[in-house]
Amino acid sequence: MASNVPEQSPARAPLRRQEVTERIKSLILQNRLAPGDPLPTESELCETLGASRSSVREAVKVLSALDIVEVRHGHGTYVGRLSLAALVEGLTFRAMLSRHDDFATLAELVEVRQVLERGLAAPIIGAFDDGQHRSLAALVAEMEELAERGETFVEQDRAFHLLLMGPLHNRLITQLTGAFWDVHAIVVPMLEASVADARETAAAHRAIVEAAARKDVPGFADAIAAHYAPVLKHLNAKMGTVDPSWPPA
Repeated sequence: MASNVPEQSPARAPLRRQEVTERIKSLILQNRLAPGDPLPTESELCETLGASRSSVREAVKVLSALDIVEVRHGHGTYVGRLSLAALVEGLTFRAMLSRHDDFATLAELVEVRQVLERGLAAPIIGAFDDGQHRSLAALVAEMEELAERGETFVEQDRAFHLLLMGPLHNRLITQLTGAFWDVHAIVVPMLEASVADARETAAAHRAIVEAAARKDVPGFADAIAAHYAPVLKHLNAKMGTVDPSWPPA
């Protein structure tokens, strides 16, 4: 016997949720709400948007995953930090999937990082000062010591690049730099770099600092390229595009 219950369109619920999601984003923008500001209650959102509770809840879940809103249980919903956490998660997953895709995604990510830092060589050097020089040199010394012991220095590497970008006072660049290095910390161990690679990377960091100190823009760009050379060498080897022994001694 055929059912009298009408079939629901599978596209209807996602479409409604997407519409509510966009309206909540518009509400944040139109009211000029900042990170940490409270949003209307669920009941108020339902009334304002003309949406059901289930649609509002689903929309809030989506926005929470993107860090656009933050749900504080027992307190309410607030504008989120608007960080790049979702980007980091997506990039990390793509990079890890690239193990089954010849590491192509990770190689592309490294290329983007290199282009960003080399492209910013002039403003980075223009903002470089003695205090930054001392702090970066101290991080390089730690890297060199760890490299000699055959240990990794991902934390120092991340701190180095964030400090390098800091004087630019560009929050998006700083967040992107941090996001790239969060991905780097997770996926680069797959490449099984050698002690020689670690020494080469530490030496490249020292060259970056020295080039910045003498206001040498071309030298700085070359040092950035040298910094990424070991990881690109391993990625190319994994993809079978170059001899694993490249570059020659």
